Amino acid sequence: MLGESAACSFPPAVTNLPRAASTPGPLILLIEDELPVRTFVRAKLGKHGYRVVEADTGRAGLEHARAYNPDAVILDLGLPDMDGLDVTKSLREWCSTPILIVSARGQEQDKVNALDAGADDYVTKPFGAEELLARLRVALRHAARAATPGGATLLRASDLSVDLDRRIVLRAGEVVHLTPLQFKLLVELMRQLLLAVWGPAHARDAHYLRIYMGQLRHKLEVNAASPKYIMTDPGVGYRILCEDE
Repeated sequence: MLGESAACSFPPAVTNLPRAASTPGPLILLIEDELPVRTFVRAKLGKHGYRVVEADTGRAGLEHARAYNPDAVILDLGLPDMDGLDVTKSLREWCSTPILIVSARGQEQDKVNALDAGADDYVTKPFGAEELLARLRVALRHAARAATPGGATLLRASDLSVDLDRRIVLRAGEVVHLTPLQFKLLVELMRQLLLAVWGPAHARDAHYLRIYMGQLRHKLEVNAASPKYIMTDPGVGYRILCEDE
C-alpha cells in the first residue's frame, strides 16, 4: 500500500541540471572530475544504450542523485570538493542504488574502505571499457534481483507483467511503452517498496504522485476510469491489484 503522504518522495525542482539522454536504457550517474575520463565513459555507456548524467564534484553528484534517481552510480574517489567515500556514505543514508567506484587508488585498503562505506564494486584506473560495462551489468542485475522477493526478475499482476532484465512491460501480451520514470514507479509499486523510487526528499509533494499515477493509468489501463491494475483506496493511497484479490 502506498499512501499519498507516505515516504515516497519526488525529484526536487532543481534548475540548470544537465539533461539525460532520452533513450530508454538505465540511467547512470557519472561523478568524475577528469573530463577525459568522463568523455570516455559517457561514449562507451551511450554506445551500449545507457543514459548518462554527469557531475564533476561530489556535491553536484549528490544533488543529481536526488534529482534524477539513477539506476547506478559510477563514482571517482578523488573529487575536488569532497572524498568519494563521503559521497558513498551520504548516498547510503537514503538509497540502495548500486555504486561502482573507479579510482586511481589501487591499494587493498582503499578498496576495503570503499566497500565498507557502501560501494558495490571497485575498478582501478586505468580500466578497460569492457570490464567497466561487465561490472555495471552485474551491479544492475544484482540490484534488480535483491529488490524483488525470491530474486525474481519477472513481476506479474493479472495479465500485466514486467520483465526487469529486459525492462519490458506487457499488458495482455502487448508491449506498453513507458518512460524510465514511469517504468521505475510501476516496478516499485508492484514490489510494494515505493520508497526506492525517489528517496526521502519532498515526501509531502503528493500532487506529483497523483500526476505520475494518472500517467501510468492512462498507459496501462484499458479504461482509466475503471482501473484493473492500479487501485485507489480513498483516504489511504494506491495499491497494485494482485491476482488473488
